[in-house]
Amino acid sequence: MHVPTMAEMVAKGESPDILFWVGCSGSFDQRAQKITKAFATILDKVGIKYAILGKEEMCTGDPARRAGNEFLFQMSAYQNIQLLNNYGVKKIVTTCPHCFNILRNEYSELGGNYEVIHHTVLLQQLIDDGKIVMKEGGPFKGRRITYHDSCYLGRANDIYEAPRKVLEVLDAELVEMKRCRSKGLCCGAGGAQMFKEEEKGSTRVNFERTDEAMDTGAGIVAAACPFCNTMLTDGVKHAEKEETVKVMDIAELIAGSMV
Repeated sequence: MHVPTMAEMVAKGESPDILFWVGCSGSFDQRAQKITKAFATILDKVGIKYAILGKEEMCTGDPARRAGNEFLFQMSAYQNIQLLNNYGVKKIVTTCPHCFNILRNEYSELGGNYEVIHHTVLLQQLIDDGKIVMKEGGPFKGRRITYHDSCYLGRANDIYEAPRKVLEVLDAELVEMKRCRSKGLCCGAGGAQMFKEEEKGSTRVNFERTDEAMDTGAGIVAAACPFCNTMLTDGVKHAEKEETVKVMDIAELIAGSMV
């Protein structure tokens, strides 16, 4: 795949409609790289003019701020804001709710004001506009799918409908977990928990959440966050259900079903 960078576009005197913020997971984690590729494939197919920052992109600083290192957060944020403002970026899309939340809600106090969209919201818009066309009887037709609400997408930003509306076009059976929407259970990775050992308890949060997902009888657990994807995948492995239950990002489900 050739994914254009902002530097390449500016050198040609062009500017993209959207900056795709890939994020650390989407750049470096092998599993999340597949989500990045799936989303880039969709953008290519629908003809959206987009670019990434590539090697110029730094971590948003979200894990640092959540872990209490405000100094490191501000260093990362200022560097990113300077770069984005120099490029004149107005609109950003990201596949990570953590990046989405901090770019949308916390960068403005440091001088970074952008229109930030989560990829599930953009996918819903593209479906509504008829730009995403699905295969007849696609690979997920009739399959049972359950959707896990990411904390930073749901409770933090009140985005519950867009991911579900995107999943509806798959012609699958969408089943909800007992705890869903605003009452959904965290996967256990938010607030920089992804990078530390959990406190002692009777079970791990991700094991409990994965059990709830598997109790629905779904063969596919749909996620919209790379952190959630990792935690739920670990839960499926722990339950030894890898043959029957797959954890997939919504972008992967759509990319695999498009004409």
